[in-house]
Amino acid sequence: MRTRWPRGPLTGTPQRGATDSAVSAPPGQALEAGRPWRRLRTTAPWLVVCCYLIGAVAVAARLWADPAGREQFAGVGDNELFSWFLRYAATAVAHGHLPALVTIAMNAPQGVNLMWNTSFLLPGVLLTPVTLLAGPQVSLTLALTLGFAGSAASLFWVLRRWGASLGAAALGGAVYGFSPALVNAGFAHYHLQFAVLPPLIIDAVARLSTGRGRSVRTGLWLGLLCAAQVFIGEEILVYTVIASLILVVALALSRPSEVPRRARAALPGLAAAVVVLLVVDGYALWVQFFGPLAEQSKLRASATGHPAWFVTPSATLLFHTSASAAATPRVLPGTAEDLIYLGWPLIVVLLIAAAVFWRDVRVRAAAVTWAVLEMFTLGGARLHIGHVTWPGRLLPWHWLQGLPGLAQVLPWRFSILADGAAAAALAFALDRALGAVPRAEGEPGRSGWPGARRWARDALGTVAVLAVLPLVPLPYQVASLTPVPVGWQATSAMLRLPPDAPVLALPFPGSGLPDQVMRWQANTGWPQSIIGGYFLGPSVTGQASFYFSHPRPETAVASYLNKLWKGQHPPSPPGKELQAVFDYWRPAAIVVVAGQQSPAVRVLTQLFGSPTFHIGQVFSWRLTNWRLRPEH
Repeated sequence: MRTRWPRGPLTGTPQRGATDSAVSAPPGQALEAGRPWRRLRTTAPWLVVCCYLIGAVAVAARLWADPAGREQFAGVGDNELFSWFLRYAATAVAHGHLPALVTIAMNAPQGVNLMWNTSFLLPGVLLTPVTLLAGPQVSLTLALTLGFAGSAASLFWVLRRWGASLGAAALGGAVYGFSPALVNAGFAHYHLQFAVLPPLIIDAVARLSTGRGRSVRTGLWLGLLCAAQVFIGEEILVYTVIASLILVVALALSRPSEVPRRARAALPGLAAAVVVLLVVDGYALWVQFFGPLAEQSKLRASATGHPAWFVTPSATLLFHTSASAAATPRVLPGTAEDLIYLGWPLIVVLLIAAAVFWRDVRVRAAAVTWAVLEMFTLGGARLHIGHVTWPGRLLPWHWLQGLPGLAQVLPWRFSILADGAAAAALAFALDRALGAVPRAEGEPGRSGWPGARRWARDALGTVAVLAVLPLVPLPYQVASLTPVPVGWQATSAMLRLPPDAPVLALPFPGSGLPDQVMRWQANTGWPQSIIGGYFLGPSVTGQASFYFSHPRPETAVASYLNKLWKGQHPPSPPGKELQAVFDYWRPAAIVVVAGQQSPAVRVLTQLFGSPTFHIGQVFSWRLTNWRLRPEH
């Protein structure tokens, strides 16, 4: 028996639970009786979206208490970077043009290729009015809130499109939009947390694969979605493409006889998608791979996941213990990324649902996609489970991690798409389970049967809610931002630097977290160009690295200056090395935020003479000649 693809959620077929009165009543009375239900059917989805928005505001409530002065506690460093990106995009739009893809606004004089960084360009452009009026941190808080609500609403809409009932789709959207993966990504990984488009992309791919809708029109829509996602976050687009391929393979294996016909029908749509993507993003992709500061990728020694993390709740969740919070995986140095948690209840429910409703192609495809993506989150290296070592070659990601474009992929972040697949499987399975319970009001000779039916339906709904209850997040912990130093903006006015004049500022940006200078630059728009920064760029060998990851003369001098700023007394680099680095930097000014007795102020005074200005906490030197004094 072949499983039919479901029709849309709104059909003209009477439902099994409909009463005879509505069918047999005169046309006028039937129309009048149906109006309240139609009004409810129209407004109910908007009520669901409003609930998502309320939930998103609740998670970010402590940020909204002071949106311009607070950030997520665990997002220090990346928050400064994203604030900088939003200010950069807003400044470009304010001057009447789109942001340049290569800029010397950071890391002068070499510059930064924004396509190799999480530059968040599309949201930055759209949030320009908010950034200019209220500051970049307010824009980030708004983007965070819209990321939760928008991601949930996106999957809700997709599930409704594929036949899920209102309640099941609402639950599925909430599981995805407020999943542990997205909540953890909300610690300043805005390019991952703003996961609104992946469900729409996968929906378009599924429609092409199953022949729903017009192929070319669907392909054009798919191309626009992918083009937009490139300027939100290319990394999440890679995960989405892989998830789409898994889904297509699962669908193809479900109906192998239809693969040739479906492939021929989908080809025009795929061609249209590629054309749109190249037209919209072709230049940007050329700049990334063939333009200035292009990077090379090599397979990194990625951290290995662990099955225990699927059931170990972190401190970001309402239901956790001190022991589970302490066991939160730290997959990057000093960074907790507990993205893969789902909890025993939901995992068990999903496994049972997949087994019971395996013949439903929607449940089967979503469950297979979820299972494979969860396997990817374990990485491709050797896995240690107790005293047993699981060879990496037995993990599916092991065979994909070396492919072009995947060397920098962090496999545990597949959890974002895996949670979406889990949410879809749960929603479709819940509908199938509820549909198996008859809605008839009673049968002759069987007393108590209607009550049993109601009890069964209530029990199924309760099980689904209890399964996702461990995923409820806590509001974010927050930290206060370091205010702009007294004298910072006055110094910018007094120095009267030409546009894009490079400024050397201490503390040196990019040498550690937090990067205060980048935050002050983002909040005030000055200086327009800084030396150094926290960014990803090519090392001397062309490999992707952060500024201080590979030792070179300029990073050694920057480290020396930062130690001075911290009050230390490190040995001075040789004068020739100092001179060579300043000849490379060619700063128009030096700005130091420190006290009068700071070793940095004392050493810079020895090198360049007395400060040109001293306003509040800010010492500045306006340089017309960056040659050091002869004795140095």
